[in-house]
Amino acid sequence: MMSDCLFCKIEAEEIPSDRVYEDDKVIVFKDIYPKASVHLLMIPRQHIDSLATVTGKDQDLLGYMLAKVPEIARDAGLDGGFRTIINTGADGGQEVFHIHLHILGGSKLPFA
Repeated sequence: MMSDCLFCKIEAEEIPSDRVYEDDKVIVFKDIYPKASVHLLMIPRQHIDSLATVTGKDQDLLGYMLAKVPEIARDAGLDGGFRTIINTGADGGQEVFHIHLHILGGSKLPFA
């Protein structure tokens, strides 16, 4: 755990979150500033700064996260489709430097 990382503090339950799913690898919770009617964040329990710092040793975890998204989306009622986003680096819109995947949906989203 990184002591100053917001998402590490959420993972450690030092900061509350509205969790919708968790297991031994990931936590999924509602974004506090949603950009869609359904806006979830998936974080790995393991701290990884960003997609730019991923190495081969992270491959299994990232594959697990991506494979878990359809189940999370279905459980959230996103049968008509959803969008996934990974913001990377400050110029890419990343605000919390703990890799996380946005899952958005619930209505027709504008084209990105």
